[in-house]
Amino acid sequence: MTTELLTGLLVFTFVSSITPGPNNVMLLASGVNFGFWRTLPHMAGITIGFGVMVLLAGLGAGHVFGRWPQLYGILKIVSIVYMLWLAWQIATAGTVVTDGRSTALNAVARPMTFLEAALFQWVNPKGWTMCLGAISAYTLPDRYIPSMLLVVAAFVGWSPLSVSLWTIFGVRLRGLLSDPRRVGIFNGVMALSLVASLWPVLSEYWR
Repeated sequence: MTTELLTGLLVFTFVSSITPGPNNVMLLASGVNFGFWRTLPHMAGITIGFGVMVLLAGLGAGHVFGRWPQLYGILKIVSIVYMLWLAWQIATAGTVVTDGRSTALNAVARPMTFLEAALFQWVNPKGWTMCLGAISAYTLPDRYIPSMLLVVAAFVGWSPLSVSLWTIFGVRLRGLLSDPRRVGIFNGVMALSLVASLWPVLSEYWR
């Protein structure tokens, strides 16, 4: 891989990882509601789960979608439904946990587990766009496996920085959101942001 292509890959993976999307919106909300340490499994699930997804997509899932494009359409519908359900969960969570205690509107709310976060990558529209876009743009036909592994490494390498920054940002907002009513408003805004992140997917059906 040339220096120019490698630079392009690093810029693409950094920008796509750090910019707002479903993962980052949920990390922000989790940081506010549950703090940094309780969000760690969520953060690890995103990093490892997305890396595994990019690897498997590079090894064959992309060819499956190319052969049966209707499967990609089904995946989009599933992702829309699931993310709308997640938005509802965020909107109704309304909790801030301080020193192990909840000042909650809904005490049953909990952070996303490692497995849930890892599996979520498979129904994340932005994730698939990032994954397939990088594989198609930055892999080399004559050195496909090494270049595809570089794509995986780039995403996995940037992910800890991205997930940490968004979670820390949420933690920093906790002091401003000690009032349960403010938490409710914040979670409502985050839920709407998650729904708004679906716009590129939804717009395809309305063209």
